[in-house]
Amino acid sequence: MSFEDKTLTCRDCGTQFLFSAGEQEFFAGRGLLNEPGRCPSCRSVRKAQRAAGLDGPREMHEVTCDQCGGVARVPFLPRNDKPVYCSECFELVRAGQVAQA
Repeated sequence: MSFEDKTLTCRDCGTQFLFSAGEQEFFAGRGLLNEPGRCPSCRSVRKAQRAAGLDGPREMHEVTCDQCGGVARVPFLPRNDKPVYCSECFELVRAGQVAQA
């Protein structure tokens, strides 16, 4: 797979930042499917806020796992355009041990 540098726009500050081919390769190698939504400086600020507990508790949503049918608690509101898995099924899908729905 070939990667090319991309210019993205930060969802927090609105500045444009480079998502380099090397970073894309790193993301793909870690199984990360989504492009970053924040620039590096906003990501650092967000990470520091989370570490300090300044962003408050995460809102969790209960959904049905698309693989096993069990209850899954996720920190995002599913959009129904992608499957949602419980923690156990997510790890199996991530490891490639289960076919994705």
